[in-house]
This record gives sequence, C-alpha cells and structure tokens, in this order.
Amino acid sequence: MTEKEVFFETRGSLGLITINRPNALNALTLNMVREIHPTLKEWANDSKIKFVVIQATGDKAFCAGGDIRALYDWGQSSDSRSTDFYYEEYKLNHFIKRFPKPYIALVNGIVMGGGVGLSVHGSHRIAGENFSFAMPETGIGLFPDVGGSYFLSRLPKNIGMYLALTGNRIKSSDAIFLGISQHFIESKKHGKIIDYLSDGKNPESFIQDLKLDSSASEIEKISNEIGNLFDAESVEGILENLENHKGELATKSLDTILKKSPTSLKLAHKLITNGKNINFEECMKMEYRVVCRVMSDKDFYEGVRALIIDKDNVPKWDPKTIEEVDNSKISNFFSSLEDKELIFD
Repeated sequence: MTEKEVFFETRGSLGLITINRPNALNALTLNMVREIHPTLKEWANDSKIKFVVIQATGDKAFCAGGDIRALYDWGQSSDSRSTDFYYEEYKLNHFIKRFPKPYIALVNGIVMGGGVGLSVHGSHRIAGENFSFAMPETGIGLFPDVGGSYFLSRLPKNIGMYLALTGNRIKSSDAIFLGISQHFIESKKHGKIIDYLSDGKNPESFIQDLKLDSSASEIEKISNEIGNLFDAESVEGILENLENHKGELATKSLDTILKKSPTSLKLAHKLITNGKNINFEECMKMEYRVVCRVMSDKDFYEGVRALIIDKDNVPKWDPKTIEEVDNSKISNFFSSLEDKELIFD
C-alpha cells in the first residue's frame, strides 16, 4: 500500500499539515496540492481552528520543490497536467498568502521551488538548524516561480536577482537577514510550538522564548558588493559587471550563471524587474503566462534530462548563449493567455 504523501490533523486550536515524502526530499506532487488547498479552505472557515502549521517528515528536506520528473513526463506526452500543476499550485500559493489566520511554516532542511511556495508566503516563517534555501530553477530551464517575482524583487540590494540568476543556497541566518524567514528555532523545539498552538496560545506569546539568535549572515557581509554587481537593466549588463570585477564573488557568480539556461536567465531577469512594480496577484498571473510557454519550449526538458534523468550535467541549451536569445521571443513568453489566464477564486 502506498504511504500517504501528506497528513492532516486537528489538535485543539491547530490544523497541522505534515508533508510525507522523505525519500523524495518531500517534493510536491499535484495530488498533494489537491489535498492541501481544500483542507486549508475548510480550516479557514472552521472557527475551532485558530492556527495552521505546515511541517515535513525528516530533517533532510522540508520540500525540495515540485515533482520535476512528473512534470517532465507530462510535458513530453502533451498531458495537460504539465500546466494544471502550476495552475493549481499558484492558486494554493495565493491562498496561503491571503490566509486569514496565522500560518506557521516550520522549515528544517532543504527548501526550494514548490517548498518555498508552501512556506515563504505564510504569516510566520521559522527556520531550523538544517535550513537551506535556494531557487535553482534557471539550471533546469525554468525560472524562480511560486511568487519569486514578488518576494525576490523586494529583497534589498539586488539580492533577489543574485539568488534567481545563480541559484545559490543560503542558510537560516541569511534568510532571517533577508526576511525570507523570521526566527531561528531548533527543530527539537518545534514540537513545543505545535503543543502551544494546539492549546490556543498565540505565536507572539512564546516565539521570543523559544528562538535563538542566528549566526552572522554571510550574505549580509557581501550585500553591498551584490548590490553593485547585480545592478543592471539586462542580464548582459550583469555579466559585464561580473566580467569587469575580478573579485571572488564576481568570478564565482559569473562561472555559475554561464552554466544556466540563457533563456531562463532572461526570463528570470524580466520577471524580477517587472515584479517590483506589481502586486502579488499580478506577479502570479505573470508567472503562469511564462510557465505555460516554458512547458512548450525546449530548455526545460533538456535541463531535466541533463540534471535529473541522464545526470550527465551537460545540458545543451538552445540558444546556447545570452547573445543569441531573441528578445522578441522573451516578450512572447509574457503575452496574454486569453481565456486560459490564471484566475483566483
């Protein structure tokens, strides 16, 4: 018998969600989205439920993203689930962002892509000792989605652009500096959080007693340098900045970025640039337009083949370089889907 992918419990005042795919780094599936969203709707309207917590089984990963292999297979066979997943996932992200009650994400371990969407939009974001955040989608021909155009674009000193283009990981101290997480609380104390919330205690009444001071943020130390290097109106401009600056950060960033999908880099830059000036709902609609075009393009399938299926780590991007990417094609990724636009309830 297949084990349940996600568990739902009610404990007194608390609705508790537990992601349960530890052998798959708790990757998010379409079925999980289809279970979580209606449960949250039910709890939003249940006067007995005062708080919601989302956590995950195991300490290796909270959720390492969407089920990329399933998306690859669906897309290759022209199965509508390849875009249905994003449609339903983005609606769930929106519901979490607008959830009317405290929504507490207990994030310990790897959190990427779809896992970010389940946690970063919550009212309370708690990082454990194994917290490791990244948005590495440009490395598989995708882009930082699940609201990345909204929250990454609002990080200080172009750090959102840096994280989007490089896909680099950050630790709990960095996430707290940036506001991606709010508090550092060791995972051994997460059970206490659940107990307190079950008893109806408001998070603000006990979080200060449980949290620890996080270590110094490494990204804070280099934030001014990131701000200068990633301040450009185009990917080409950023690459020029990196090429002209001989420091370690510039050299490593340049080497990392040049391995990513050129099309994805252009899309990520435009999404984050546009996202600065529009609200969350418009960001999600924009991302849905783009992801539908990505799922009909080449680079996503080549990136997944190279990194996940064949694991040769040598994707053959098309086009191969930033200079070869047609800007008019990039603009087409953002055009209206007409009657297939993302619509929120």
